[in-house]
Amino acid sequence: MKLLSKLTLFITLSKLAIVVLFVTLLPSLVERIAFQYTNYYLQEQKKKVLKVVARNGVEFYLGGEQSYGSYTMLKEEYIALEPASATKKLDTIGTAKRIVEQDTLTYRILSYTFKYHNQNYLLEIGKTTATINQYNNALQRVALYVLISLVIVTLLIDLSFTRYLLRPLGLIIKSKLHNRKFPFNEHIPPIKTSTKDFKYLDTSLIQLMDQINDAFEKEREFTANASHELMTPISILQNKIENLMLDQGVTDDMQHRLIEMMKTLNRLKKIVHSLLLISRIENEQFAKADVIHPNVLINEVMEELEHRLAEKDLHFKSNISSNVTLINLNHDLLFQLFYNLINNSIRYNKPQGSISVDELYIPNELYIIMVKDTGFGIPDADLDLIFNRFKKSNRSESEGYGLGLSIVKSIAHYHNLTISVESKVNQGTTFSIHFPIDMVKLKG
Repeated sequence: MKLLSKLTLFITLSKLAIVVLFVTLLPSLVERIAFQYTNYYLQEQKKKVLKVVARNGVEFYLGGEQSYGSYTMLKEEYIALEPASATKKLDTIGTAKRIVEQDTLTYRILSYTFKYHNQNYLLEIGKTTATINQYNNALQRVALYVLISLVIVTLLIDLSFTRYLLRPLGLIIKSKLHNRKFPFNEHIPPIKTSTKDFKYLDTSLIQLMDQINDAFEKEREFTANASHELMTPISILQNKIENLMLDQGVTDDMQHRLIEMMKTLNRLKKIVHSLLLISRIENEQFAKADVIHPNVLINEVMEELEHRLAEKDLHFKSNISSNVTLINLNHDLLFQLFYNLINNSIRYNKPQGSISVDELYIPNELYIIMVKDTGFGIPDADLDLIFNRFKKSNRSESEGYGLGLSIVKSIAHYHNLTISVESKVNQGTTFSIHFPIDMVKLKG
């Protein structure tokens, strides 16, 4: 999952968690706030009553009676004042039930005792809990709407800011990593960003790519130079050995040794030629402007290898259509690619085995040519190594120079082709060459 997706998911889930938590706690919070406000209201009412008593006296309420009681028409609030024992001292707020005109109602009651002219009085001010709770649902609804609106607004702001903040990282990935092909020949300028971490990452990637390019260029130059320089001494040695072989004074034993030396030199010459070919491919010294008919190309390859099929009594079959044409390729390199693949299929096949070249074409989607054999196969542990230079898998020491599949890989990479391999030990191997669809044309 991308970093932006993870941050978006985290921000969204965190906001949802806040909403769920708030909705869960909202009723108790509203109730607590309502009761606190009611307590404050009762305290304010008490202050007003005490001011009236201080200014007008207790008789203002008692009016000659032993006690005073008054409540609103709907019995939502009441006030009571009566004498109390001298030892009674109260200053509390609690919830209790009261009987008013034969109705039992639950009130939030403030109870307070005070002295007036040496007489202790008890003041009670009550407010029904029903009136306290009647606004709870409305308050909860308003609070929930406000919260959801704030969460949506902050979520949009967070997502926009996160996208803006991570935009340089996306540009770095797109320009420095995504669809980049080695060697990195083109120069890509640094990404403009004020975030130090992104600047450091971008600079580090540029430096790393430059170092890789430098190392690759040095290796490529060394390979080309070394291969080229080796050709001269090899040719000189070949001439000298050939001259010795023509000398009539050379014994049969010496002739045998000279022949072995000539075989070794021929192997070395083939290795040098292969290294030079790889170097030329990597230096892009081949044009890619040929039009190729795959069925004709496979037939050309088999004309070169037909005698090898007979040696091992192998059966070959080509199932390539004549309707497909490939463009923007190099004929000689593609010939070499299939030559190496089919040659390997012959070399590492079982006697009386089979080789087939098939195709898979889905118009406007993909085109694949597959080289299948019934040979010894390749162990799974070696599949990732077979394209490396001088790496051999399940091969005898006397066969192969470890460069055939490396040449195949270089040619495929040079043409932007994809090569994959599937193999099972003692059952066979299949090499698949995937051609970009823009290279594929149908006749007619």
